[in-house]
Amino acid sequence: MRILLAEDDPLLGDGLRAGLRQLGFQVDWVRDGSAAERELREDSHDAAVLDLGLPMKDGMDVLAAVRAQGLRTPVLVLTARDAVPDRIRGLDSGADDYVVKPVDLHELAARLR
Repeated sequence: MRILLAEDDPLLGDGLRAGLRQLGFQVDWVRDGSAAERELREDSHDAAVLDLGLPMKDGMDVLAAVRAQGLRTPVLVLTARDAVPDRIRGLDSGADDYVVKPVDLHELAARLR
């Protein structure tokens, strides 16, 4: 399964990429919202893990833009934004799942499957 990982934190991104690869995923990692949107538009990923606090373009704006374009790639939001209104907004904006950091790697993999 080919996954797009959009995460700006170098330590977390590197750890998620390495861990997901060990669990059999192919991971393409981008570090800003503009790159995430560009990659999602290519529609070459089976799913995406999208942080919301990304530089250049907020993850919520990325999600809204790709859904407005009709892109159906499953998107799992992985963020520190844990307030109920944030979760509702993310799901209503088209996220297929919404997970608050920190997350167990095996749970993340199960949600992606």
